[in-house]
Formats: sequence, structure tokens, C-alpha cells
Amino acid sequence: MAASSGPKIGSTLVWATLLVLASTVAHAQSSATSQAPPTSAFEAAGPKTLRVTWQQALDRAAARNPSAYVAEQEIARADALVREARAGWLPILSGNGSYVRLDSARSFAGTVTTPIAQWNGNLQLTVPIVSPSAWANDWHAQDNRDLATASAADVRRQLSTAVGRVYLTVLLQHQQLDVATRARDTARSHYDYAHTRLGLGLGNGVDDARAEQELRTDEAQLKDAETALVRVQSALATLLSEEDLVDVADAFDLATAPAPDTALDTARRRRADVRALEARRTASAHLRRDEWVYYAPSLLAQAQAFKETETALQPGSGWQIAVVLSIPFYDGGMRYGVRREREAVDKEALAQLEATLRQVSVEVRTAFRVVANADESLRAARQAAAAATSAAALADKSYRGGASTNIEVVDAQRRAHDSASAVALAEDAARQARLDLLVATGAFP
Repeated sequence: MAASSGPKIGSTLVWATLLVLASTVAHAQSSATSQAPPTSAFEAAGPKTLRVTWQQALDRAAARNPSAYVAEQEIARADALVREARAGWLPILSGNGSYVRLDSARSFAGTVTTPIAQWNGNLQLTVPIVSPSAWANDWHAQDNRDLATASAADVRRQLSTAVGRVYLTVLLQHQQLDVATRARDTARSHYDYAHTRLGLGLGNGVDDARAEQELRTDEAQLKDAETALVRVQSALATLLSEEDLVDVADAFDLATAPAPDTALDTARRRRADVRALEARRTASAHLRRDEWVYYAPSLLAQAQAFKETETALQPGSGWQIAVVLSIPFYDGGMRYGVRREREAVDKEALAQLEATLRQVSVEVRTAFRVVANADESLRAARQAAAAATSAAALADKSYRGGASTNIEVVDAQRRAHDSASAVALAEDAARQARLDLLVATGAFP
């Protein structure tokens, strides 16, 4: 028995050595094939990609996105309207000149009353002394400028939030791509081993087909992950107004959110959307406050100096001053309609502000709970991934030792892949939850 067992053991070792060598060679050839340069010109060139950091992405969006640019131009427009309104209660100086030539001079009793050629030049100064309507227009234009400034800040907040979400999504897709790549490599290694066993007569066709099916599935999922990455890079490029794809350059740590006991007050003070609504409410309240200007009189002074063709009836030069008082007794009911309109606008602004403040309260409280739940979910996902990875390693070891079929290996690898993907999703959910908390409390951007 001892004499016969020696050759049997030696034969088994030889076959095992050949199997390992063949598997190693097949895996090396497969890896070389997967790393070969692409064949098409498009794949060889590839789309251009610009890499940006977190802060660079926010800065580029604020500087180049059309929404941010339009918001800035609205501020400039509001400034111009302030100057236009202010001109209504500032002095106005104007000059006029004319030249008239008749077919013949006009005369009466031998005296020329209208020469054949006449010219006239004058300067007129108009000074509003009491102009309530112009004053109110100036005040309201300044309110609108403050509203435009607050609205621009809110636009930047919304834009930065969108950029932040997409930036985090790009990070997620990179993680998913890494997971899919590792799953493909693991499935290829398993397929090479199963295929080598089949070629050496030690395996069976079912194991080989099952291993190949798992490899092709992982290859398809890898391509899907690459496609998803390109799409989110394109979305980030759109937000940054870039012509090429935009990729992330670094992982980063988000800022620390305010403490829970002060977060609500901080949000109501710092959030740009709340400030924009407060500016709108202030503007509408001032409109109601200034309804009195429609009932107030106005007073202006006019001074004019002139020089013209002297005639027997008109001097060659002179000046005149006039003071004009205007009292609005009846305007057809317009001011009563204006009062009702402004009252409605003020009530709308107040209702929107109060509703937003209630929403802020809900968002802040919800964000803290979501962050806590996301952290717990991430912790559990990482533990599950560690267990699944260990199970996959044990299943592969058992299969290579001949103690099980590759059904257990394929199942364990799928679970490990799903667990790794779940970790990536949980990490993204945790990052997105923290971003939502910063946005809710007004700490971002």
C-alpha cells in the first residue's frame, strides 16, 4: 500500500503544479488582452477631461455659469434703475436753440415786427423742491437693488448645491467603477482557473460556463459603470460651462455643520433663500408705507434765461422764474387701486417668508436625523462588505481545494461585489446627507 501511494501522490502534485502554471499563464494573457490599447480612433483619443478640485468647481460655476452671470447682471440693472429713479428729484438743466427764416419780413406801420431771419437760444433749469413721488421711486429702487443682491446670493446657493451634488456623484461613480473593475478581475481569475481545469481534464463544462457567464456579466457592468461616470462628468461640465468633460481631482472633507441647538437660528440668519424673501417682504412693506405720496402735493421751480433776435416787440435777452404747485385732488381712483395691489403683494410676501421659515425648521431637524441614519447605514454596510469579502475568499479557497463547486464561489463573489457597491452607495449617501445638512443650516456655500 505504501509503495503504491507514492507514485499516486507524485502524480497529483504534478497535475496540481501544471494546473497552477497554466492558470497563471492564462490569467496573464487575459490581463494583457484587457490592457491592450483600444482599436478605434475615438477610443484611442478619448474625450478630453478637465480635473478640478472641490473649491475650483464652486469657483468656476460662480464665475462661468449663465445663471450666476445673469444674477450678477440683474444687480447691475438694479443699480442703473436706482440712478434713473434718483434723477427724478435732482435738478435738470437743458438748453434749446432754433433758427427760423421767413419768405419776407413782417412789418406794421413801417416798423419791422418779425425779421426775415430769427434765432433763439435759452437755458432752462428745473428744480424739484417737493417731489414725494420721485423720492419714493428712489427708495423703492434701492429696495429692489437689495432684493436683486439677495436673489443673486440665492442663485449662487442653488448653483453651488447642484455642483456639490454632482461632484459627490462623480466621486461615487469612481468608486463604483473601482468596484466593478475588481469584480471583473476576480471573475476573470476564477474563469481562468475553471477553464484551465477543464482543459486539463480535471473540471467540468458546467463550472467553466458558469464562470464565463459571471465574467461576461461583470464586464458588462464595468462598461455600464464607465458610461455612468462619463454622464456625470458631462453634467458637471454643463454646470461649470466647460467644453470638455470635468472630473474630480480630490476627495475632501465637508465643513462642520453648526451645533444642533444653534443650527435653526443660524439657518434663519444665514440662508440665502430666507434673506431673499426677507428682502422681498421689506420692499413690499415699504411700498405700502409710501402710499401717502399719491396724496401729497409737489412743488418745483423753473428758471429760464434766453437770448434771441431782438424785435420791436421782443427784447434781445432776458430771464424768467416760475414756481409750480401741483395738488392731486382726484386721479380717477388709481391710487386706491395701487393701495389694494400693494396690500396683496405684501401679504403674499409675508406668507411666503413664514412658510419658508417653517420649511427651514423641518429641513434642519430632518437633516440631522438623516446624517445620523446615514452614518449607521455606512457602518453596517462596511461590516457586511468585510464579511462578504471573507466569505468569497473562503469559498474560492474551498473550490480550489476541491471541497465545493463553483456555485458557491460565484454566489460569494456576487455578494461581495454587491456589498462593495453598497458601501460606495452608503458613503455617497453619508456625504450627500452632510451636504444637505450644510445647505439646510446655511453653512454652504
